Amino acid sequence: MNLDLNLLQAFVAVAETGNFRAAADRLGVTRSAVSQAMRRLEDQLSVALARRTTRSVSLTEAGARLYADVAPNLAELAASMEATGSLAGMARGQLRLAVSTIAERFLDGPLLAAFMLANPGIELDVTVTDEEFDIVAEGYDAGVRLGEVIEQDMIAIPVSGPMRQVAVASPDYLERHAAPAHPRDLTAHRCIGWRPAPHVAPYRWEFEADGEPFDVAAGVGMTTNDVWLMLRTALAGGGITFGTEDTFRPYIDRGELVSLLEPWLTPFPGFFLYYPGRRHLAPKLRALVDHVKAFPQPSR
Repeated sequence: MNLDLNLLQAFVAVAETGNFRAAADRLGVTRSAVSQAMRRLEDQLSVALARRTTRSVSLTEAGARLYADVAPNLAELAASMEATGSLAGMARGQLRLAVSTIAERFLDGPLLAAFMLANPGIELDVTVTDEEFDIVAEGYDAGVRLGEVIEQDMIAIPVSGPMRQVAVASPDYLERHAAPAHPRDLTAHRCIGWRPAPHVAPYRWEFEADGEPFDVAAGVGMTTNDVWLMLRTALAGGGITFGTEDTFRPYIDRGELVSLLEPWLTPFPGFFLYYPGRRHLAPKLRALVDHVKAFPQPSR
């Protein structure tokens, strides 16, 4: 049986997105083209691979088995073909990345600008998000997250050194309110907190005492999923906020923010570039990995 690889690519995209429209967007084709590819593949195999509804697509038992067998091999084949093609010239193609909003060193400009300059054949597509999802299933080549939330089957390389989270407030706020002497005092303050998504509980601020971690539900003030709104509100005297030191350091150094509760703030592993382990690493991703490893660490 001669199978068209394009049909298999369409099938894998549908399996991973659960939606014809999303699969079409990933592949850069029309929804109709994806639907036709699925029908042709089912006709060739003489078996139903998916159950279709008006809102989603789910795999049948046969579809799930085909996906388990095909998806890893298809990814390996694509990487191998790209690696072979790169022998004729530079790394090229679109490189899709999902990056945390607070991955400052990766997003502050120099690292990505230098990579683009050194690799003109690569088009970067960077999605900045704090949502946690399977980058492989969503069609990304790699991601950047805090090490503690990266799946264990991924390969990860550091893009920052150890980091700290810090509590900060503006001098104006601290003129009107006594600085907290202990993290538990935060319950009496106006605090600007973070939540990853609507209908998700706000993040509890994490501290450490005598080697024992503990967390605090900060006082009521404002919650948001936008780190930059947190920063701007704190700068304007709206309350105490909490986040990575890299985000606040320039403002602390200029005296626009004051770091609080220092004795309870300890370092933790920082951000990592992570990607699935494959025998053939696509040249465009290999170029990014090598660039990150060689890029100089910032000095404090």
